[in-house]
Amino acid sequence: MTLVICKPDAVARGLVGEILGRLERRGLELVRAELRSIDAGAAAAHYAEHQGKAFYESLISHITSGPALLAVVGGPAATWQVVRQMMGATNPAEAAPGTIRGDLALSMTENLIHGSDSAVSAQREIALFFPELADVPQP
Repeated sequence: MTLVICKPDAVARGLVGEILGRLERRGLELVRAELRSIDAGAAAAHYAEHQGKAFYESLISHITSGPALLAVVGGPAATWQVVRQMMGATNPAEAAPGTIRGDLALSMTENLIHGSDSAVSAQREIALFFPELADVPQP
């Protein structure tokens, strides 16, 4: 399982269905999903590895700017890798056509989606946002 966040720009632009549809068409399953606002504390914990970097404040500002769709998706053993490949490069200008960011994102800041970048990150992020799933065995 891995965590996917359809960021506030995805929600505001009405792209959550498109993003989730792409994941489902790839064979991933929606395990849990919730539309919610991410508070500053959860955002700081989520982006802790970026604290002190020049872009940290913009990350926090964006992810807390409106509701986001947080989802846990499951599927093949390398689910996080599949999601990362489908997302495309962080900078939409560098993301390949056919990827979520390559097709739909507008800017580096408003790049629509977050996906865990490793199995360890997936476990940490799922525990942060969906603690009831933290002890669910992972494939």
